[in-house]
Amino acid sequence: MSYLSFTHDISSIAFSAGPLEVRWYGLMYAVGLALTYLLVYKIFKKQKYKVEHLDSLALYLFFGLVIGARLGHVFFYNAEYFLANPVEILKIWKGGLASHGGVIGVFLAYLLWSKIHKVKFIKYPDALVIGFPIIAGFIRIGNFFNSEILGYPTESSWGVIFKQLGEDFPRHPVQLYSALMNWVIGIILYLLYKKYYKKTPPLFFMFLYMLLYFSGRFIVEFWKDLQGPIEDLPIQMGQFLSIFPIVIALVYFVFFYPKQKARKS
Repeated sequence: MSYLSFTHDISSIAFSAGPLEVRWYGLMYAVGLALTYLLVYKIFKKQKYKVEHLDSLALYLFFGLVIGARLGHVFFYNAEYFLANPVEILKIWKGGLASHGGVIGVFLAYLLWSKIHKVKFIKYPDALVIGFPIIAGFIRIGNFFNSEILGYPTESSWGVIFKQLGEDFPRHPVQLYSALMNWVIGIILYLLYKKYYKKTPPLFFMFLYMLLYFSGRFIVEFWKDLQGPIEDLPIQMGQFLSIFPIVIALVYFVFFYPKQKARKS
């Protein structure tokens, strides 16, 4: 057994205000969303973009993220259960948001916003993705409080015992691994954006984020307990879904970026 194991017996409810229960998951989601907005707002101001665009865009992206992430969880991971219990789809406060679905939802929401507001698609994605790792990391902290998205049991020198699940053995805290991975990616993106934004073609940082995030996601999945309906395959559902954006990003960097760079120079 892990000799540095931490016993996680924290309630998923952060505090109560009368009949209202505020859960850690929702609180972490709100904190991550606020910090993401503040960082992107700072970038918009520095780049002299229209801040009013960010205000309207934030609403689209919020609903795109929540709806896409929820439907991704429903259909990628447990479609049979949710189709049999459709009311459960609405109970997002219990957790259950899939990042792959969230990415699709955000993409479609931004596409819709750009069409309605008649803004070129390539204008804002590079600024927006710099903030994405912040909220992604806080969502994983919310997963940790919820004792969900579990890692494999471990006999290494660290681990977390999820007491709320009635367990007495440590697991890899993959939620924390994922949160750290996201925040490291966020730091890398921010530093590169700050130094090289004017030297890079449009959408460079969007594709770089795709490559870094989904490659990191693919790696972290090796410590995650099996999720999804593909038990007969040697990879997790999250890894399978990550292959597609990784390939798309690689195609961009191998075939399109060199041509863009040559034209820019």
